[in-house]
Amino acid sequence: MQADSGVVVEKVPEGIVQIRLNRPDRLNALGVDMVDALLAAITDAVASQACVILIRGTGRAFCSGADLKERRTMDEAARVKHNRAINAAVDALGAAPMPTVCAINGLALGGGCEMALACDLRYAAEDAQIGLTEARIGAIPGAGGTQRMPRVIGATRALELILTGEPITGKRAEEIGLINGAVAADKLDAHVMRIATVLASRSPSGAQTAKRLIYRGLETTLADGLKLEAGALRDILTSADYAEGLAAFAEKRTPRFGGNAGKGEVK
Repeated sequence: MQADSGVVVEKVPEGIVQIRLNRPDRLNALGVDMVDALLAAITDAVASQACVILIRGTGRAFCSGADLKERRTMDEAARVKHNRAINAAVDALGAAPMPTVCAINGLALGGGCEMALACDLRYAAEDAQIGLTEARIGAIPGAGGTQRMPRVIGATRALELILTGEPITGKRAEEIGLINGAVAADKLDAHVMRIATVLASRSPSGAQTAKRLIYRGLETTLADGLKLEAGALRDILTSADYAEGLAAFAEKRTPRFGGNAGKGEVK
């Protein structure tokens, strides 16, 4: 992926694919071309069977949301098409089978916040500004914000943030559970990479199975969720990765997971 597309894909060590939003002069706003490139980058990362997808921004923003300067020049059909494209990219990130991590280095507003919400883990600079700000321009979150945010922080807090359209700091976002952690801005890169590296060191199929179980379990009853877990565990216990984990434990060494564990399907 070329830098002039607004998206740069960087393969870093340990099976991590890093997708960098790279349009700093526009605060990484989601223009039409950039959204297409973002969807392609996410699709390629999933197809490559990366262990972890890490998404971040260049400059002083993670992503300021839809490019409203572009949006203003569009007719109604083009605006709808643009929003659907943003939805497709955000949904592709949310549907990725492997763990996804978001590093919020600065502004994460509107569609940028929705992109972060689609990730499994979110970390931010303490002074980052995070929020669904669509109410300020007479709109509503249009890329999953009204659905994902309440599932993360509850309906009452989500209503406050969405209806006021006021962003909050990374530190406050950590306090209400919107993100996993807030750290000093100059420590964010190292903090996130350390976590991504740990994730990438685990069994890929084990991580993917656990992720599916958690999200599917939230959509069903506890009893049905426990049945899903029991079914998946049978496959894991006969997998190559589990055998390697047991061997590594006995031999007091770091396991070398191959990612070829049992399917661990959640049906």
